[in-house]
Amino acid sequence: MEKTLIITGGSKGLGLGLAKEYHKNGYRVCSISRSKNEKLYFMEQYQCDLSKTETIENVIKEIFSHLDKKNTQQLTLINNAGDLGTVNTLETLAPSDINYTIQVNLTAPMVLSSQFIKLSKDWNCKKQIINISSGAAVNPYESWVMYCASKAGLDMMTKVVSKEQKELRNGVGIVSIYPGIVDTNMQVKIRNTPKENFKAVQRFIDFYKHGDLFSPEQVAEKIYYLDADGELKSGQILDVRNV
Repeated sequence: MEKTLIITGGSKGLGLGLAKEYHKNGYRVCSISRSKNEKLYFMEQYQCDLSKTETIENVIKEIFSHLDKKNTQQLTLINNAGDLGTVNTLETLAPSDINYTIQVNLTAPMVLSSQFIKLSKDWNCKKQIINISSGAAVNPYESWVMYCASKAGLDMMTKVVSKEQKELRNGVGIVSIYPGIVDTNMQVKIRNTPKENFKAVQRFIDFYKHGDLFSPEQVAEKIYYLDADGELKSGQILDVRNV
């Protein structure tokens, strides 16, 4: 019996850490990213710009066409890909920037989750969605309006879908996870933001200087073992730093 992980943004950062961790533990890994990395031979890579949400349906259908529902023991979708967006106050943001960031961070996970639930409806296996959210969903940061708002929306989507799926005979479990401060390109972007655009930038510089960032591998391992140990309960909003 096969265990399959479908993950967005699996070619770098936390996504790559998760892809490697699940693969190491026997999962077939299908990654959806803007670009392919031929060196990542262990995963099946599907190219898709998640800001162009009209293209997502065909990609997820193609992935499912290569899976065997009769031979699948576990099917997991991790909505990992995200974008901080332009770091500045709302009135300075271009409509195109707002649209892009919300599409990547919220609309794309909703479309992917919708298709995942629909396409796996008749699959008799454990099915779950893991949304990589952020403490920014509940802690407002000035100049992160798009990121904070989209992550809050992702958490609410988790709660609603959990209620919708709860009473179904073969429903999909869904959780949101806050991974903490992970040493990725997003953190580099934050530290390089001018103070006039982001008042709290020094705090993130200090996190880096003091070694307070988690590696993608550390966080991926923790998420995998929470999953494998059955600690992820549908509807849960979980901060890995608190477990």
